[in-house]
Amino acid sequence: MSKRKIRFFNTTGPCNPDDHYMLPPAERLVGAQLDRYIADKLYWVLHAPRQTGKTTFLQSWMREINAGNSDSEPIACYVSVESCQGIADPERAMRNIYHSILNFAQLFDVPIPHAEEKDVESLVQTTLINWCELVAPKPLIVLFDEVDVLQGEPLISFLRQLRGGFAGRGAGKFPISIALVGMRDLKDYITASKGGIPPNPGSPFNIKSDSASLSNFQKDDIGRLFAQRTAETGQQISAEALDYVYDQSMGQPWIVNSLFMRATMRVLERDSTETVTIDHIQEARKQMIEARETHLDALGERLRDQRIRRVIQTIITGETNLAMSRTSPDIELAMDLGLVRWDTQTGFTISNPIYEEIMTRYLDAPYHDNLPPPSTWQWAKPDGTLDMDALLKAFQDFWQNNSEVWEQAADYPEAFPHLLLMAFLQRITNGSGRIEREYAAGRGRMDLAVEYHGAWNILEIKLLRQGKSFETLMAEGIKQTLGYRDSFAGANGGTPVKCYLIIFDRRPDKPAWGDRIKWLNNGDVTVVGC
Repeated sequence: MSKRKIRFFNTTGPCNPDDHYMLPPAERLVGAQLDRYIADKLYWVLHAPRQTGKTTFLQSWMREINAGNSDSEPIACYVSVESCQGIADPERAMRNIYHSILNFAQLFDVPIPHAEEKDVESLVQTTLINWCELVAPKPLIVLFDEVDVLQGEPLISFLRQLRGGFAGRGAGKFPISIALVGMRDLKDYITASKGGIPPNPGSPFNIKSDSASLSNFQKDDIGRLFAQRTAETGQQISAEALDYVYDQSMGQPWIVNSLFMRATMRVLERDSTETVTIDHIQEARKQMIEARETHLDALGERLRDQRIRRVIQTIITGETNLAMSRTSPDIELAMDLGLVRWDTQTGFTISNPIYEEIMTRYLDAPYHDNLPPPSTWQWAKPDGTLDMDALLKAFQDFWQNNSEVWEQAADYPEAFPHLLLMAFLQRITNGSGRIEREYAAGRGRMDLAVEYHGAWNILEIKLLRQGKSFETLMAEGIKQTLGYRDSFAGANGGTPVKCYLIIFDRRPDKPAWGDRIKWLNNGDVTVVGC
């Protein structure tokens, strides 16, 4: 007797309900009117960050459309143009798109069109016309995925060919509906397709009001997703573990699936019926971060982009930047890529704690990997807890002797103090503790909570800028540090903490080191000047 197949939580490629636990991605569509796009013959945009379910949705919707049997019902095909990545030559790109159409038509068992490849300037348009004639009397719908890999002249050529057939769209003539799908809202395609000329209201790509996106999971969605495994295997998950998954992921679908997959297939055995607890999810989180899987590792490459750098650096330092608004191009890019979120409580901040951890580790890795080994520092108390006084005094000494040289090579110079201090702390806490961070643009500070062998320390980082005195900033910082201590202790069952305020002097006319390095015991807060 064959063993019953157990589905699993998927983290690679589109989901299939026969193999994977999944929720219908169409439930998370925001701003989409699918029936209207078909009925009114509209071309539309779907954008969402990578690995949020775009391809899963497209292929699922394609199968749903193609389930129709009558001649009047449309036929749909999914086509990825990912093979055009990095191609600047429009002729080569159009040939790649042509062959992608042929390959995906064959893959999804729909009629395969043909065209003369020598007519490159109209190759895509001609192929789509021939395809429509081939499937007639059914009208054709084409779902183009990964469109944002097209840049420059290939992008312009592609869009011009789609626009060229738009007016005559209809069964047997040209696709009645085309979806352009990628990570970014493709409104920029309008300008690009017109050679840099702003779009007019009649442009077939002026569809901003009809562009759609995919949201993250809601908290209830995460419970519904795991409930599928419970129904199949009997394995339960604690409410505390579900809360932790949501808090760490903020509903990002890949992270949710990765945490569940690791907890149920690596931390526990695949056929285990043991209840998944917060301890299992925390171990899964640790494994996921250390594994540097492709999805998370790609975040590091995003941080090299100058536009992303401006946004992330402002968030890390907590500074106010009036150029940052939800309509600014840099913020739009960061939000479209899923790196940054905004809400009324936090303003602009990193999208979720997992991304925050990965980005911080990526940025402070050059410092972390070149610091002296922990064994050379006097950092442990006799009871095994962290001697934060000794550690921060060691940091002051290191800062005085190395910061000016190290900062010259910093990619994120404004956030250099924060990143070096976090690298210093991470070097110590690896394997025996953890660091929790709170930062957002406009807060004027970064808050850190460092746990080591069960004991907590609160650290607040502030930058001393020109025009403000050390004493004024210290008074402001002490108040903020105590506020963070109280809120943190309340959320952690009244956990006793020791508090530190670290002030980095970033004034251009800062005093000599002898006056900059300070150690002040100010009641409940130790003030550390650097």
